[in-house]
Amino acid sequence: MKILLPPSEGKTPSTTGPTLDLDSLSAPELTPKRKQVMSALKKVSKRRDALEKLGVGASLTEDVERNTVLDEIPCAPALLTYSGVLYEAMDAGDLVAKADGDDSLRERLRDVQVFSALFGRVHGLDEIPAYRLAMKTDLGTLGKLTSFWKPVLAKSCPLDPAEVALDCRSSDYRSVWPGPHEQIVTMGAVSVSEGKRRVVSHWAKFYRGEFAGRLLSDGRPLPGTVDELMARAEESYEVEFTAPTKSKPANLMIVLRG
Repeated sequence: MKILLPPSEGKTPSTTGPTLDLDSLSAPELTPKRKQVMSALKKVSKRRDALEKLGVGASLTEDVERNTVLDEIPCAPALLTYSGVLYEAMDAGDLVAKADGDDSLRERLRDVQVFSALFGRVHGLDEIPAYRLAMKTDLGTLGKLTSFWKPVLAKSCPLDPAEVALDCRSSDYRSVWPGPHEQIVTMGAVSVSEGKRRVVSHWAKFYRGEFAGRLLSDGRPLPGTVDELMARAEESYEVEFTAPTKSKPANLMIVLRG
């Protein structure tokens, strides 16, 4: 099983660690495209209108300046570099720390695939720098990155033919590689109060991260089938399951009653 995650807008710069080695990252078939994106990002980030081109405000000037030296600054495992609600709910830092002495956990963290505007996708322990780039960005000669990465990732599937994936990604990152619908299980949350159902939007990230963290920290192997995935979810939540169709993957919905 694989766990598919979005990146975070914010990143945590590492103060120690190796510099970026593109050849050491997982999915080496993506290396030429990663070099193209990094080169284009450096050029855009040096422009006077870099903030506008990258769609960020003045408060993120330092982040954009860091884009110009991504091959010179320290790297850290992807699960430490990405931050925010989902990664905090996963307790990603604790998982990476414990993986140092736990080979089984290390293997599970390599089954985490983070989709990235800069790298296409990386696994949870790939060493990367803190960068600033969104998948919806237009990098000039490369065009919008959603269009750039989609045909590339279509040829670089992270799943074996019989493998399933828990998909915790946002729509921008899901669009670049939707995956085979019969192998993908998306995840959401709804709140139910006084008979009314409301979709949980922003805080759905928390429950996706929390469940992913529970799967990864559990001593058992990751689920191998959709039924096993549902059974593990039911240990912690009230859930509803919607089977896949020709146009949509399966969905695991956490039901929150208040």
